[in-house]
Amino acid sequence: MTAFAELMAFNRQTEALGAVAERLGWDQETMMPETAAEQRAEEMAAMEGMLHARRTDPRHANWLAKAEAPDDAGRAALHHIRRSYTRATKVPVDLAEALARLTSTAQRVWARAREAEDVEAFLPTLKQVIALKREEAAFLAIGGDLYDALIDDYEPGATADTLGEMFGRMRPRLVALREKVLACPMPAAVSGHFPQAAQLVLARDVASDFGYDWSRGRLDLAVHPFSSGGNTDSRITTRVVERDPFNCIYSTIHEVGHSSYELAIDPAYAFTPLGHGVSMGVHESQSRIYENQIGRSRAFAQHLFARMQAQFGDFGTATAEDFYRSINRVQPGFIRTEADEVHYNLHIMMRFDLERALIRGDLAVDDLEAAWNDRFLADFGVAVDRPSHGMLQDVHWSCGLFGYFPTYTLGNVYAGCLNKAMRAAVPGLDAALAQGDTSGAAGWLRENVQRHGGLRTPRDTITHACGTEPSEGPLLDYLEQKFGDAYAL
Repeated sequence: MTAFAELMAFNRQTEALGAVAERLGWDQETMMPETAAEQRAEEMAAMEGMLHARRTDPRHANWLAKAEAPDDAGRAALHHIRRSYTRATKVPVDLAEALARLTSTAQRVWARAREAEDVEAFLPTLKQVIALKREEAAFLAIGGDLYDALIDDYEPGATADTLGEMFGRMRPRLVALREKVLACPMPAAVSGHFPQAAQLVLARDVASDFGYDWSRGRLDLAVHPFSSGGNTDSRITTRVVERDPFNCIYSTIHEVGHSSYELAIDPAYAFTPLGHGVSMGVHESQSRIYENQIGRSRAFAQHLFARMQAQFGDFGTATAEDFYRSINRVQPGFIRTEADEVHYNLHIMMRFDLERALIRGDLAVDDLEAAWNDRFLADFGVAVDRPSHGMLQDVHWSCGLFGYFPTYTLGNVYAGCLNKAMRAAVPGLDAALAQGDTSGAAGWLRENVQRHGGLRTPRDTITHACGTEPSEGPLLDYLEQKFGDAYAL
Protein backbone atom coordinates (compact mmCIF):
# COMPACT_ATOMS: atom_id res chain seq x y z
CA MET A 1 0.00 0.00 0.00
CA THR A 2 1.10 3.56 -0.64
CA ALA A 3 1.53 5.99 2.26
CA PHE A 4 -1.68 7.72 1.17
CA ALA A 5 -3.65 4.45 1.13
CA GLU A 6 -2.26 3.40 4.53
CA LEU A 7 -3.14 6.78 6.02
CA MET A 8 -6.68 6.73 4.64
CA ALA A 9 -7.26 3.16 5.86
CA PHE A 10 -6.11 4.13 9.35
CA ASN A 11 -8.25 7.27 9.26
CA ARG A 12 -11.29 5.26 8.17
CA GLN A 13 -11.17 3.27 11.41
CA THR A 14 -10.71 6.46 13.42
CA GLU A 15 -13.75 8.00 11.74
CA ALA A 16 -15.81 4.88 12.49
CA LEU A 17 -14.82 4.96 16.16
CA GLY A 18 -15.69 8.68 16.27
CA ALA A 19 -19.16 7.80 14.97
CA VAL A 20 -19.55 5.28 17.82
CA ALA A 21 -18.56 7.94 20.35
CA GLU A 22 -21.09 10.33 18.82
CA ARG A 23 -23.80 7.69 19.11
CA LEU A 24 -23.00 7.34 22.82
CA GLY A 25 -23.60 11.08 23.12
CA TRP A 26 -26.92 10.82 21.30
CA ASP A 27 -28.05 8.00 23.60
CA GLN A 28 -26.99 9.99 26.66
CA GLU A 29 -29.28 12.88 25.72
CA THR A 30 -32.29 10.87 24.56
CA MET A 31 -32.65 7.38 26.04
CA MET A 32 -30.00 6.66 28.68
CA PRO A 33 -31.23 5.89 32.21
CA GLU A 34 -30.52 8.65 34.71
CA THR A 35 -28.48 6.30 36.91
CA ALA A 36 -26.09 5.49 34.05
CA ALA A 37 -24.48 8.96 34.02
CA GLU A 38 -21.28 8.02 35.84
CA GLN A 39 -20.82 4.85 33.81
CA ARG A 40 -21.35 6.77 30.57
CA ALA A 41 -18.75 9.34 31.65
CA GLU A 42 -16.19 6.56 31.98
CA GLU A 43 -17.22 5.10 28.62
CA MET A 44 -16.91 8.49 26.94
CA ALA A 45 -13.51 9.09 28.55
CA ALA A 46 -12.29 5.68 27.37
CA MET A 47 -13.49 6.38 23.81
CA GLU A 48 -11.86 9.79 23.81
CA GLY A 49 -8.60 8.28 25.06
CA MET A 50 -8.66 5.74 22.23
CA LEU A 51 -9.51 8.39 19.64
CA HIS A 52 -6.85 10.74 20.94
CA ALA A 53 -4.26 7.96 20.73
CA ARG A 54 -5.21 7.30 17.13
CA ARG A 55 -5.23 10.97 16.18
CA THR A 56 -1.77 11.43 17.68
CA ASP A 57 -0.29 8.16 16.41
CA PRO A 58 3.33 9.02 15.48
CA ARG A 59 2.98 7.17 12.17
CA HIS A 60 1.03 10.19 10.94
CA ALA A 61 4.25 12.18 10.55
CA ASN A 62 5.72 9.61 8.18
CA TRP A 63 2.48 9.07 6.28
CA LEU A 64 1.90 12.80 5.82
CA ALA A 65 5.48 13.35 4.68
CA LYS A 66 5.22 10.64 2.01
CA ALA A 67 1.55 10.69 0.99
CA GLU A 68 0.74 11.82 -2.53
CA ALA A 69 -2.92 12.62 -3.09
CA PRO A 70 -4.43 11.40 -6.36
CA ASP A 71 -6.96 14.24 -6.75
CA ASP A 72 -8.57 17.31 -5.15
CA ALA A 73 -10.54 15.18 -2.69
CA GLY A 74 -7.36 13.44 -1.60
CA ARG A 75 -5.56 16.75 -1.13
CA ALA A 76 -8.45 18.06 0.95
CA ALA A 77 -8.41 14.89 3.06
CA LEU A 78 -4.68 15.30 3.70
CA HIS A 79 -5.28 18.90 4.75
CA HIS A 80 -7.90 17.85 7.31
CA ILE A 81 -5.81 14.97 8.66
CA ARG A 82 -2.71 17.15 8.96
CA ARG A 83 -4.69 19.81 10.78
CA SER A 84 -6.27 17.28 13.14
CA TYR A 85 -2.91 15.65 13.86
CA THR A 86 -1.23 18.98 14.53
CA ARG A 87 -3.95 20.06 16.95
CA ALA A 88 -4.31 16.69 18.67
CA THR A 89 -0.60 16.32 19.36
CA LYS A 90 -0.66 19.58 21.30
CA VAL A 91 -3.18 18.25 23.86
CA PRO A 92 -2.08 15.63 26.44
CA VAL A 93 -4.17 12.48 26.43
CA ASP A 94 -5.01 12.76 30.14
CA LEU A 95 -6.49 16.21 29.52
CA ALA A 96 -8.55 14.95 26.55
CA GLU A 97 -9.91 12.11 28.68
CA ALA A 98 -10.61 14.40 31.64
CA LEU A 99 -12.59 16.78 29.42
CA ALA A 100 -14.65 13.94 27.94
CA ARG A 101 -15.37 12.54 31.39
CA LEU A 102 -16.26 15.91 32.92
CA THR A 103 -18.45 17.22 30.11
CA SER A 104 -20.40 13.97 30.04
CA THR A 105 -21.39 14.34 33.70
CA ALA A 106 -21.65 18.14 33.45
CA GLN A 107 -24.57 17.91 31.04
CA ARG A 108 -26.64 16.05 33.64
CA VAL A 109 -25.60 18.50 36.36
CA TRP A 110 -26.67 21.39 34.10
CA ALA A 111 -30.01 19.73 33.25
CA ARG A 112 -30.84 19.20 36.92
CA ALA A 113 -29.77 22.73 37.86
CA ARG A 114 -31.84 24.16 35.01
CA GLU A 115 -34.91 22.22 36.10
CA ALA A 116 -34.43 23.36 39.72
CA GLU A 117 -33.63 26.97 38.74
CA ASP A 118 -30.45 26.61 40.82
CA VAL A 119 -27.39 28.40 39.44
CA GLU A 120 -25.31 27.59 42.51
CA ALA A 121 -25.73 23.87 41.85
CA PHE A 122 -24.07 24.28 38.44
CA LEU A 123 -21.28 26.76 39.21
CA PRO A 124 -18.73 24.30 40.71
CA THR A 125 -18.99 22.05 37.66
CA LEU A 126 -18.87 24.99 35.26
CA LYS A 127 -15.69 26.21 36.96
CA GLN A 128 -14.10 22.83 36.34
CA VAL A 129 -15.17 22.82 32.69
CA ILE A 130 -13.79 26.30 32.09
CA ALA A 131 -10.53 25.49 33.87
CA LEU A 132 -9.98 22.46 31.64
CA LYS A 133 -11.00 24.35 28.48
CA ARG A 134 -8.56 27.15 29.32
CA GLU A 135 -5.86 24.51 29.87
CA GLU A 136 -6.69 22.93 26.52
CA ALA A 137 -6.72 26.32 24.81
CA ALA A 138 -3.31 27.15 26.25
CA PHE A 139 -1.83 24.00 24.70
CA LEU A 140 -3.48 24.78 21.35
CA ALA A 141 -2.71 28.49 21.25
CA ILE A 142 1.01 28.20 22.18
CA GLY A 143 1.13 31.77 23.43
CA GLY A 144 -1.66 33.05 21.19
CA ASP A 145 -5.23 34.03 22.02
CA LEU A 146 -6.97 31.29 24.03
CA TYR A 147 -10.42 32.01 22.67
CA ASP A 148 -9.18 32.00 19.06
CA ALA A 149 -7.76 28.51 19.66
CA LEU A 150 -11.21 27.28 20.70
CA ILE A 151 -13.07 29.01 17.86
CA ASP A 152 -10.79 27.18 15.45
CA ASP A 153 -12.40 23.87 16.48
CA TYR A 154 -15.71 25.02 15.01
CA GLU A 155 -14.83 27.56 12.31
CA PRO A 156 -11.26 27.13 11.01
CA GLY A 157 -9.75 30.45 10.04
CA ALA A 158 -12.10 32.63 12.09
CA THR A 159 -10.85 34.77 14.97
CA ALA A 160 -12.53 36.65 17.78
CA ASP A 161 -11.34 39.95 16.34
CA THR A 162 -12.75 39.36 12.84
CA LEU A 163 -16.00 38.03 14.26
CA GLY A 164 -16.22 40.94 16.70
CA GLU A 165 -15.69 43.41 13.86
CA MET A 166 -18.49 41.78 11.85
CA PHE A 167 -20.80 41.82 14.86
CA GLY A 168 -19.96 45.49 15.34
CA ARG A 169 -21.05 46.24 11.77
CA MET A 170 -24.26 44.24 12.18
CA ARG A 171 -25.42 45.56 15.53
CA PRO A 172 -26.45 49.13 14.50
CA ARG A 173 -28.69 47.92 11.66
CA LEU A 174 -30.21 45.17 13.81
CA VAL A 175 -30.94 47.54 16.68
CA ALA A 176 -32.40 50.17 14.31
CA LEU A 177 -34.65 47.56 12.70
CA ARG A 178 -35.74 46.26 16.09
CA GLU A 179 -36.69 49.73 17.31
CA LYS A 180 -38.78 50.38 14.20
CA VAL A 181 -40.58 47.05 14.43
CA LEU A 182 -41.26 47.26 18.17
CA ALA A 183 -42.88 50.66 17.63
CA CYS A 184 -45.53 48.95 15.48
CA PRO A 185 -48.63 47.05 16.64
CA MET A 186 -47.68 43.44 17.28
CA PRO A 187 -49.56 40.60 15.56
CA ALA A 188 -51.40 38.26 17.88
CA ALA A 189 -49.45 35.29 19.16
CA VAL A 190 -50.80 31.80 18.66
CA SER A 191 -52.11 30.54 21.99
CA GLY A 192 -53.87 27.49 23.33
CA HIS A 193 -53.10 23.92 24.29
CA PHE A 194 -51.30 21.81 21.70
CA PRO A 195 -50.85 18.23 22.97
CA GLN A 196 -47.43 16.63 22.71
CA ALA A 197 -48.57 13.66 20.65
CA ALA A 198 -50.20 15.92 18.04
CA GLN A 199 -47.14 18.19 17.90
CA LEU A 200 -44.88 15.22 17.23
CA VAL A 201 -47.13 14.03 14.41
CA LEU A 202 -46.91 17.51 12.88
CA ALA A 203 -43.14 17.61 13.42
CA ARG A 204 -42.75 14.37 11.47
CA ASP A 205 -44.98 15.68 8.69
CA VAL A 206 -42.99 18.90 8.41
CA ALA A 207 -39.70 17.02 8.45
CA SER A 208 -41.04 14.95 5.56
CA ASP A 209 -42.03 18.17 3.74
CA PHE A 210 -38.35 19.14 3.88
CA GLY A 211 -37.29 15.79 2.48
CA TYR A 212 -35.91 14.23 5.64
CA ASP A 213 -34.92 10.64 4.87
CA TRP A 214 -36.63 8.50 7.52
CA SER A 215 -34.85 5.39 6.27
CA ARG A 216 -31.62 6.97 7.52
CA GLY A 217 -32.89 8.90 10.53
CA ARG A 218 -35.28 9.17 13.45
CA LEU A 219 -36.88 11.80 15.67
CA ASP A 220 -36.56 11.80 19.48
CA LEU A 221 -37.06 14.22 22.36
CA ALA A 222 -34.21 16.04 24.13
CA VAL A 223 -33.88 18.85 26.65
CA HIS A 224 -31.94 20.84 24.05
CA PRO A 225 -32.60 19.84 20.41
CA PHE A 226 -29.64 18.60 18.35
CA SER A 227 -28.80 16.33 15.43
CA SER A 228 -26.26 13.52 15.45
CA GLY A 229 -24.51 11.35 12.91
CA GLY A 230 -24.16 11.24 9.16
CA ASN A 231 -23.70 9.02 6.10
CA THR A 232 -26.57 6.49 6.48
CA ASP A 233 -27.51 7.33 10.09
CA SER A 234 -28.28 10.95 11.00
CA ARG A 235 -30.78 11.47 13.80
CA ILE A 236 -32.68 14.54 14.93
CA THR A 237 -34.26 15.59 18.21
CA THR A 238 -36.82 18.18 19.18
CA ARG A 239 -38.62 19.39 22.29
CA VAL A 240 -42.25 20.09 23.06
CA VAL A 241 -43.90 22.94 24.94
CA GLU A 242 -47.63 22.30 24.89
CA ARG A 243 -48.56 25.98 24.89
CA ASP A 244 -46.15 26.79 22.03
CA PRO A 245 -46.21 24.52 18.96
CA PHE A 246 -43.60 26.61 17.14
CA ASN A 247 -40.94 25.53 19.61
CA CYS A 248 -41.30 21.97 18.36
CA ILE A 249 -41.95 22.78 14.69
CA TYR A 250 -39.03 25.10 14.17
CA SER A 251 -36.62 23.10 16.32
CA THR A 252 -37.45 20.16 14.08
CA ILE A 253 -36.97 22.12 10.86
CA HIS A 254 -33.68 23.51 12.20
CA GLU A 255 -32.32 20.05 13.00
CA VAL A 256 -33.57 18.69 9.66
CA GLY A 257 -31.34 21.32 8.05
CA HIS A 258 -28.33 20.01 9.94
CA SER A 259 -29.18 16.39 9.25
CA SER A 260 -29.92 17.00 5.57
CA TYR A 261 -26.43 18.40 5.16
CA GLU A 262 -24.85 15.26 6.62
CA LEU A 263 -27.09 12.90 4.63
CA ALA A 264 -26.41 14.69 1.33
CA ILE A 265 -22.61 14.48 1.45
CA ASP A 266 -21.12 12.45 -1.40
CA PRO A 267 -21.18 8.79 -0.25
CA ALA A 268 -17.62 8.43 -1.57
CA TYR A 269 -16.53 10.65 1.33
CA ALA A 270 -17.97 8.34 4.02
CA PHE A 271 -15.49 7.57 6.83
CA THR A 272 -13.06 10.19 5.51
CA PRO A 273 -12.40 13.72 6.81
CA LEU A 274 -14.57 15.03 3.95
CA GLY A 275 -17.63 13.12 5.16
CA HIS A 276 -18.78 15.83 7.58
CA GLY A 277 -20.00 19.39 7.32
CA VAL A 278 -16.91 21.53 6.84
CA SER A 279 -17.55 23.85 9.80
CA MET A 280 -20.24 24.78 12.27
CA GLY A 281 -20.77 28.09 10.49
CA VAL A 282 -21.60 26.30 7.24
CA HIS A 283 -23.64 23.74 9.20
CA GLU A 284 -25.64 26.52 10.83
CA SER A 285 -26.20 28.10 7.44
CA GLN A 286 -28.14 24.99 6.46
CA SER A 287 -30.21 24.77 9.63
CA ARG A 288 -30.96 28.48 9.64
CA ILE A 289 -31.92 28.74 5.96
CA TYR A 290 -34.24 25.74 6.38
CA GLU A 291 -35.74 27.25 9.52
CA ASN A 292 -36.02 30.90 8.51
CA GLN A 293 -35.62 31.86 4.86
CA ILE A 294 -37.62 28.79 3.84
CA GLY A 295 -39.61 27.71 6.91
CA ARG A 296 -40.69 31.20 8.00
CA SER A 297 -41.25 32.54 4.48
CA ARG A 298 -44.68 33.88 3.56
CA ALA A 299 -44.96 31.15 0.93
CA PHE A 300 -44.22 28.18 3.21
CA ALA A 301 -46.42 29.73 5.91
CA GLN A 302 -49.42 29.10 3.64
CA HIS A 303 -48.63 25.39 3.61
CA LEU A 304 -47.80 25.21 7.32
CA PHE A 305 -51.04 27.03 8.18
CA ALA A 306 -52.98 24.28 6.41
CA ARG A 307 -50.92 21.65 8.23
CA MET A 308 -51.74 23.31 11.58
CA GLN A 309 -55.45 23.41 10.79
CA ALA A 310 -55.44 19.76 9.79
CA GLN A 311 -53.72 18.77 13.03
CA PHE A 312 -55.33 21.13 15.55
CA GLY A 313 -58.52 22.36 13.91
CA ASP A 314 -59.45 25.99 14.60
CA PHE A 315 -56.51 27.18 16.70
CA GLY A 316 -57.50 30.85 16.77
CA THR A 317 -55.68 32.22 13.73
CA ALA A 318 -58.01 33.19 10.91
CA THR A 319 -55.85 33.48 7.79
CA ALA A 320 -52.54 32.33 6.35
CA GLU A 321 -51.33 35.96 6.38
CA ASP A 322 -52.15 36.29 10.08
CA PHE A 323 -50.30 33.03 10.62
CA TYR A 324 -47.27 34.32 8.69
CA ARG A 325 -47.14 37.42 10.85
CA SER A 326 -47.51 35.37 14.04
CA ILE A 327 -44.58 33.07 13.22
CA ASN A 328 -42.51 36.20 12.53
CA ARG A 329 -43.63 38.06 15.62
CA VAL A 330 -40.84 40.26 16.99
CA GLN A 331 -40.46 40.41 20.76
CA PRO A 332 -37.51 40.64 23.17
CA GLY A 333 -37.90 37.16 24.65
CA PHE A 334 -35.52 35.38 26.97
CA ILE A 335 -34.82 32.19 25.02
CA ARG A 336 -32.29 32.18 22.19
CA THR A 337 -33.76 29.16 20.40
CA GLU A 338 -37.18 30.82 20.36
CA ALA A 339 -35.91 34.24 19.30
CA ASP A 340 -37.22 35.93 16.18
CA GLU A 341 -34.81 36.68 13.35
CA VAL A 342 -34.40 40.32 14.38
CA HIS A 343 -33.34 39.52 17.94
CA TYR A 344 -31.53 36.21 17.41
CA ASN A 345 -28.10 37.57 16.55
CA LEU A 346 -28.21 39.95 19.51
CA HIS A 347 -28.50 36.86 21.73
CA ILE A 348 -25.41 35.41 20.09
CA MET A 349 -23.41 38.62 20.38
CA MET A 350 -24.09 38.69 24.12
CA ARG A 351 -22.94 35.09 24.58
CA PHE A 352 -19.87 35.70 22.42
CA ASP A 353 -18.76 38.58 24.63
CA LEU A 354 -19.44 36.68 27.86
CA GLU A 355 -17.69 33.46 26.95
CA ARG A 356 -14.72 35.27 25.46
CA ALA A 357 -14.37 37.11 28.77
CA LEU A 358 -14.64 33.81 30.68
CA ILE A 359 -11.92 32.11 28.64
CA ARG A 360 -9.63 35.13 28.70
CA GLY A 361 -10.03 35.36 32.48
CA ASP A 362 -11.72 38.78 32.38
CA LEU A 363 -14.94 37.45 33.95
CA ALA A 364 -15.11 35.18 37.01
CA VAL A 365 -17.56 32.30 36.91
CA ASP A 366 -19.11 33.48 40.19
CA ASP A 367 -19.96 36.79 38.48
CA LEU A 368 -21.41 35.21 35.32
CA GLU A 369 -25.07 35.27 36.33
CA ALA A 370 -24.97 38.95 37.27
CA ALA A 371 -23.04 39.79 34.10
CA TRP A 372 -25.57 37.86 32.00
CA ASN A 373 -28.54 39.54 33.65
CA ASP A 374 -27.06 43.04 33.39
CA ARG A 375 -26.16 42.57 29.74
CA PHE A 376 -29.55 41.08 28.90
CA LEU A 377 -31.37 44.01 30.49
CA ALA A 378 -29.16 46.47 28.60
CA ASP A 379 -29.54 44.70 25.24
CA PHE A 380 -33.19 43.62 25.42
CA GLY A 381 -34.79 45.97 27.92
CA VAL A 382 -36.20 43.11 29.98
CA ALA A 383 -35.00 41.78 33.36
CA VAL A 384 -34.25 38.05 33.50
CA ASP A 385 -36.88 36.47 35.72
CA ARG A 386 -35.30 33.06 36.40
CA PRO A 387 -32.07 31.16 35.63
CA SER A 388 -33.62 28.87 33.00
CA HIS A 389 -34.42 32.06 31.09
CA GLY A 390 -30.88 33.28 31.71
CA MET A 391 -27.47 31.65 31.95
CA LEU A 392 -28.86 28.12 32.43
CA GLN A 393 -30.85 28.02 29.19
CA ASP A 394 -28.14 26.70 26.85
CA VAL A 395 -26.39 23.33 27.06
CA HIS A 396 -23.21 24.52 25.32
CA TRP A 397 -21.08 25.53 28.30
CA SER A 398 -21.77 22.29 30.17
CA CYS A 399 -20.56 20.45 27.05
CA GLY A 400 -17.41 22.58 26.92
CA LEU A 401 -18.42 24.07 23.56
CA PHE A 402 -16.69 27.40 24.04
CA GLY A 403 -16.20 29.10 20.69
CA TYR A 404 -19.33 27.50 19.21
CA PHE A 405 -21.81 30.34 19.83
CA PRO A 406 -20.44 32.83 17.26
CA THR A 407 -20.89 30.25 14.52
CA TYR A 408 -24.67 30.65 14.87
CA THR A 409 -24.49 34.24 13.66
CA LEU A 410 -21.85 33.34 11.09
CA GLY A 411 -24.28 30.67 9.89
CA ASN A 412 -27.00 33.31 9.59
CA VAL A 413 -24.63 35.46 7.54
CA TYR A 414 -23.83 32.53 5.26
CA ALA A 415 -27.54 31.71 5.01
CA GLY A 416 -28.25 35.28 3.91
CA CYS A 417 -25.75 34.91 1.08
CA LEU A 418 -27.09 31.49 0.08
CA ASN A 419 -30.69 32.69 0.13
CA LYS A 420 -29.87 35.52 -2.25
CA ALA A 421 -28.09 33.17 -4.65
CA MET A 422 -30.74 30.45 -4.35
CA ARG A 423 -33.60 32.80 -5.15
CA ALA A 424 -31.77 34.05 -8.23
CA ALA A 425 -31.16 30.48 -9.40
CA VAL A 426 -34.45 28.66 -8.63
CA PRO A 427 -37.47 29.85 -10.63
CA GLY A 428 -40.93 29.58 -9.11
CA LEU A 429 -39.54 28.97 -5.64
CA ASP A 430 -42.32 30.69 -3.68
CA ALA A 431 -45.08 29.05 -5.68
CA ALA A 432 -43.61 25.65 -4.87
CA LEU A 433 -43.11 26.46 -1.17
CA ALA A 434 -46.74 27.54 -0.87
CA GLN A 435 -47.65 23.97 -1.86
CA GLY A 436 -45.20 22.49 0.65
CA ASP A 437 -42.75 21.57 -2.11
CA THR A 438 -39.26 22.35 -0.81
CA SER A 439 -37.48 20.23 -3.42
CA GLY A 440 -36.25 23.21 -5.45
CA ALA A 441 -34.67 24.91 -2.43
CA ALA A 442 -33.37 21.70 -0.88
CA GLY A 443 -32.05 20.50 -4.22
CA TRP A 444 -30.13 23.72 -4.84
CA LEU A 445 -28.57 23.58 -1.38
CA ARG A 446 -27.75 19.89 -1.77
CA GLU A 447 -26.03 20.45 -5.11
CA ASN A 448 -24.18 23.66 -4.28
CA VAL A 449 -23.28 23.19 -0.61
CA GLN A 450 -24.18 19.92 1.05
CA ARG A 451 -22.82 17.21 -1.22
CA HIS A 452 -19.31 18.69 -1.09
CA GLY A 453 -18.85 18.05 2.63
CA GLY A 454 -15.34 19.06 3.68
CA LEU A 455 -13.94 19.40 0.16
CA ARG A 456 -13.39 23.16 0.46
CA THR A 457 -12.67 25.60 3.29
CA PRO A 458 -15.72 27.12 4.99
CA ARG A 459 -15.54 30.48 3.22
CA ASP A 460 -14.69 28.84 -0.11
CA THR A 461 -17.74 26.58 0.31
CA ILE A 462 -20.01 29.63 0.49
CA THR A 463 -18.12 31.51 -2.22
CA HIS A 464 -18.38 28.52 -4.57
CA ALA A 465 -22.14 28.29 -3.99
CA CYS A 466 -22.87 32.01 -4.27
CA GLY A 467 -20.26 33.24 -6.71
CA THR A 468 -19.23 36.01 -4.30
CA GLU A 469 -17.34 36.26 -1.02
CA PRO A 470 -19.62 35.98 2.04
CA SER A 471 -20.53 39.16 3.89
CA GLU A 472 -23.22 40.29 6.32
CA GLY A 473 -24.90 42.58 3.76
CA PRO A 474 -27.33 40.07 2.19
CA LEU A 475 -28.59 38.93 5.61
CA LEU A 476 -29.24 42.47 6.82
CA ASP A 477 -30.89 43.41 3.51
CA TYR A 478 -33.13 40.33 3.77
CA LEU A 479 -34.15 41.14 7.35
CA GLU A 480 -34.92 44.77 6.57
CA GLN A 481 -36.95 43.83 3.50
CA LYS A 482 -38.86 41.01 5.17
CA PHE A 483 -39.77 42.79 8.39
CA GLY A 484 -40.23 46.13 6.67
CA ASP A 485 -42.88 44.47 4.51
CA ALA A 486 -44.46 42.43 7.34
CA TYR A 487 -44.78 45.48 9.60
CA ALA A 488 -45.39 48.08 6.85
CA LEU A 489 -42.37 50.14 7.94
